[in-house]
Formats: sequence, C-alpha cells, structure tokens
Amino acid sequence: MVEVDEEEPTSTHDGDRSTSEIQEGGTGSSRVVRYKWWMQMAAFTIFVLSGQSVATMLGRLYFNNGGNSKWMATLVQTAGFPITFPFIFFFSSSKTTPKTHQITSRKPSWIVIAALYMFLGIFLAADCMLYTIGLNFLPVSTFSLICASQLAFNAFFSHFLNRQKITPLITNSLVLLSFSSTLLVFQGDSEETAKTSKSKYIIGFVCTVAASAGFGLMLSVTQLSFQKILKSETYKVVFEMIVYQNLTASVVILVGLFASGEWKSIKGEMEDFKSGKVPYVMNLVWTAISWQVFSLGCVGLIFKVSSLFSNVISTLGIPIVPVFAVVFFHEKMNGVKVISMLLAIWGFISYIYQHYLDDLKEKAETKTENREVDLTETRISQ
Repeated sequence: MVEVDEEEPTSTHDGDRSTSEIQEGGTGSSRVVRYKWWMQMAAFTIFVLSGQSVATMLGRLYFNNGGNSKWMATLVQTAGFPITFPFIFFFSSSKTTPKTHQITSRKPSWIVIAALYMFLGIFLAADCMLYTIGLNFLPVSTFSLICASQLAFNAFFSHFLNRQKITPLITNSLVLLSFSSTLLVFQGDSEETAKTSKSKYIIGFVCTVAASAGFGLMLSVTQLSFQKILKSETYKVVFEMIVYQNLTASVVILVGLFASGEWKSIKGEMEDFKSGKVPYVMNLVWTAISWQVFSLGCVGLIFKVSSLFSNVISTLGIPIVPVFAVVFFHEKMNGVKVISMLLAIWGFISYIYQHYLDDLKEKAETKTENREVDLTETRISQ
C-alpha cells in the first residue's frame, strides 16, 4: 500500500506537484489547470507581500503613537482568524480525493489533529511575542532586514524534515541572508538606535533572530503536517489550519494578557494614543486583518508548493518595508542597511535561480519519459 501511495501520480499531494507537471500537456484542460495554478500562486504571493508589509508598518505605528502593551500587539497577530472561518464551509466540497488516495491513506484521528493544532498554536503565540519585542526595540527597517534570516532557518529545517535539497546555490543564498541580518548588529550608534538603549537593541535583535528561526521551523512543520498527517487535497484544510492554529494562539496570548495585568492599562492607552481612540481601534483591527491575509497566502503557498518557496516569497518583501519606513517614519537608510538589503536581494536571486534550474531539469526529465512511453506504445501497436 505504501508503494502505491508513493508511485501513483494521481494520489500525490497538490503541494508536491512541480510546476513542470502542471505545464506539460497540450490539451485544453491541462492549459486551464496551468493557468488556474499560476493565478492561485499570484493571489497567494500578493497576500503574503501585502499582508506582511502592511501589518509590519501598522505594528510599528502602534508603538510610535503611544502603544505600550506587548501582549495586545501580539494578540492582533492572531486574533483576526474569524474572518477566515466562513471559507472552511465554502471550500468544504471543492475537490474530491482520488479513490487510490482513499485506499492507501487513512484520515488521522481528531485527537492527533487537535494535538497538532494545539502545538502549532502555542508555538505561534511564542513566536508572535518574540516578533513583537523585536519590532518594539528595533527600527522597522532593521527589523524587516533581520527577518530575512528566516529563509536560512527554514532551508535548514526543511532539509531534515522535508528532504529539501541543499545545493551550492541554495547554500550561497543561506550564507548571504545570514550575513545580511548579522551585519545590522554592527550599525551601533546611528540616530535610530540612539533612541533606545544598547541593551534593548541587543534584546530586540536576539528576539527577532529567535522569532525568525521559530517561523522557519513552523513553516517546515506545517508542510510536514500537510504531507504526513492531514493528507488532504482541498483548500478546506488550509483554512482549518489557519483558524484553529490562530484560535489556540489567541487563547494563549489572552491568558498572558490577563495574567500580566496589562489589560488594566488598555483603556488608558487608548485615551493617550496620539491619533485618538478611533485610530487606535482601527490600527488594531487592520493589523489583525493584515496578518490574516499574510497567513492565508503563506499557508496557501506551503499547501501548493513548499514551505521554502513560501518563505522565499516572504523574503521578497524585504525591500518593501525599509522603503516604506523611510517614506512614512522618516528612518534613515544608512550604508549598513543598504549593504544588508543588497545581500538579502542577492541571496533571494540565488535561490530563485536554483528553482529555475530545477524546473528546467524536471521539464527535460518529463519530456524524456513521455518520449519513452510513446516509443513503447508504438512498438506494442506494431
């Protein structure tokens, strides 16, 4: 049964299908599938880039205008999950699982699924808190560039958990992204870092790196969950993952909010917010929505392609936030940040080129296999 599940092409997970598999074939239906796939990738990519950029900028705006609650800033990263809940029912019958897949795999018990979502939810809550501390203590441009290191961590974990190949080009990408974030430690006495103490800057840096490592690990575990545990071919599982994972994280964060006593200062924080009460509420609401848009795109890319590809798209947004930070928050783009950004972009291009080479190789192998099948059929017919 295991051999059938591994070798039968109709029973493989959508997320494991390569671009070349979708692009091959000359029939009208295959072209429709190809265009549909690219439209989905484009939509998920837009969700990741827009959601990540807007949420990061709004998070920085919250602290700049007088917001002080780390637990509240963490809660908005997960509390927007109700907006994705209706999609679970909308996509519940979007695709029928092939019979071969039904025979060769069993659905996990609700206990296993509940344990998985609880683990991911608790992990997400801790990761969001680390991101909040980093964003609070660091300039937003520095924060976003350090987050580029999450691609290196994700590649490392994907190599062991998801058998991701580590080629020379990918290694080059990881090294460049690591240098890109580490370089920011040495910018030291700039105007921006002078606003916070050196100890807070170091804490912010360490927390952001730890959050990036945790995010990379979580993406790899999510991909592993889709392949080995959930084994579903419908988008319903994507929305279930987002809803239940964020629900668990929100409960954990709410416990922390009340246990820490920060909930008592929320009313005063709202009244003292520089822009007023309504902008305070709108900031939290749109931050929550933006993070859910990002989650939808991120998990969607993992489901359709891989965790590493999802992280690469997220890294693509690195240059966006620093540019916005210069425009809206008047942060200075000094030489160290420019070099860091260029190294990050270089690392991203290195990975994309490897992906391009792999795609060409898969297309060539597919064409060779098709020719061999045609020759075999011709000989049999003769």
